[in-house]
Amino acid sequence: MDSGGGSRGQPMLEKRSSHRERHFTAGEVVRDVIMGVSDGLTVPFALAAGLSGASAPSSLVLTAGLAEVAAGAISMGLGGYLAAQSEADHYKREMKREQEEIITVPDTEAAEIGEIMAQYGLEPHEYGPVIDGLRRNPQAWLEFMMRFELGLEKPDPKRALQSACTIALSYVIGGLVPLLPYMFISTAQNAMLTSVGVTLVALLFFGYIKGRFTGNRPFTSAVQTAIIGALASAAAYGMAKAVQAR
Repeated sequence: MDSGGGSRGQPMLEKRSSHRERHFTAGEVVRDVIMGVSDGLTVPFALAAGLSGASAPSSLVLTAGLAEVAAGAISMGLGGYLAAQSEADHYKREMKREQEEIITVPDTEAAEIGEIMAQYGLEPHEYGPVIDGLRRNPQAWLEFMMRFELGLEKPDPKRALQSACTIALSYVIGGLVPLLPYMFISTAQNAMLTSVGVTLVALLFFGYIKGRFTGNRPFTSAVQTAIIGALASAAAYGMAKAVQAR
């Protein structure tokens, strides 16, 4: 009986041990890519459309577009770096303050652990040993309070530089797409029409991929992204035509 039960239980244990949970953990990188590519596709596209509406030659549109891509990549990358650095500085300040509170008012901090545990439906006799264990380990106590009281995750020290590079590179890749037709077509109006087609396809593709990664409906995300890019370029083109008409 026991041997039969053991033989039946063993495959179950093996099946459980072979289970590997797959969670998407590159959320920050994806966020940076989305930010860089979406702006890269939209802003140079709108600029090129606006200049084409003003009857500028393809060479001028291309030159202005490349300059904008370079400036935009630097600006976006710097913004990403400063944002990530600000998050790291904020974490350090909050950690220092929490560490001081653990030292100066440990009973108050311990009571806050109980309040956090109670939010998950635990009773005092259930979370009491947890509090005692954390009080014996100040570093674990500090990390617990940072995560569950303040909702802060320890930032990667390389995060700021990685964010800057990811956003800048993504912006360059996205920005070159609407400018490619101007490299091969000398007439700005013809280049613009080709650019519209190429960029809309790129926006649809990027929106679909973005939807897959973010958990949204891919086709809805694709259409929304394409509409935003189309509206931005149409607005820039219309403004250029309006100014030219004066």
